[in-house]
Amino acid sequence: MFEVYALRLLVTVADTGSFTRAAAQLNYTQSAVSRRIAWLEQQAGGPLFERLPRGVRLNPAGHALHRHAVDVLDRLARAEQELAAIRAGRGGVLRVGAFSTANVSLLPTALRALKLARPDVDIVPIEGRSGALMRQLADGALDLAVVSDYPSGLPPVDGVTTTVLLRDELFVVLRRDHPLAGAGTIDLRGLRDEAWIQDSPAGGPTMLTDACAKAGFAPRKLIRIAEWTGKFGYVAAGLGVALVPSLAASAVPAELVLCGLGDLAPRRTVHLAVPTTPLPAALALADLLREA
Repeated sequence: MFEVYALRLLVTVADTGSFTRAAAQLNYTQSAVSRRIAWLEQQAGGPLFERLPRGVRLNPAGHALHRHAVDVLDRLARAEQELAAIRAGRGGVLRVGAFSTANVSLLPTALRALKLARPDVDIVPIEGRSGALMRQLADGALDLAVVSDYPSGLPPVDGVTTTVLLRDELFVVLRRDHPLAGAGTIDLRGLRDEAWIQDSPAGGPTMLTDACAKAGFAPRKLIRIAEWTGKFGYVAAGLGVALVPSLAASAVPAELVLCGLGDLAPRRTVHLAVPTTPLPAALALADLLREA
């Protein structure tokens, strides 16, 4: 295995054409250069230079190793530059996780600002549920995540630090011709006879069932649809109503109406989660998310 300093010495001797000039450039003695080149030639299995009356020049084997040495040294130099850029937050890959409604507006707005400020950072967005995102952070697969305490809290994870980003209120979305669509704020008890469209697992605790329980009733019917486009489609067809986080308000179609639920409105807390030692680019994104 050729060592980096030996390859650098080979290139310097080839460029200067002389052990003496290479020694002066590298602040070695001429005898030290001769010994190290002899050791490199021993590793290479034979001579690498032709010894001339005045200086040296590469032989065919030397030319072959010189070509690889230049490539290796160039790659190492670029690696050093890339690592320096990552440590300074100016480059490298930033893997960012978020739950679905954080990807409607909150995260894209912050990512756009980061891209404008640091165009050499390669952003890799990943969508998932909060529990899975926390595990990915702990495993080193993510550099930052936007997570929430819905539906059952946000348990601590070793190696991950969380801070509160915002409180997210949930609204109810109705067809525009729904009798309560013009109310602005609705008493949840006025929706006791509605079918509700949600994506939670059957039998699991949900913000909807908790809110309805506080209002003194249980949902009459649940229609389980996972994607927001499907939920909005079912509401638009008059098949039910749905809870919508404020983070997703900008994605609600024009034919639907958002209404508040007053004191009975469910709320969740959205957190920023980062590894214990976050990347500078992740810290910059965290600041932009707080602004967004």
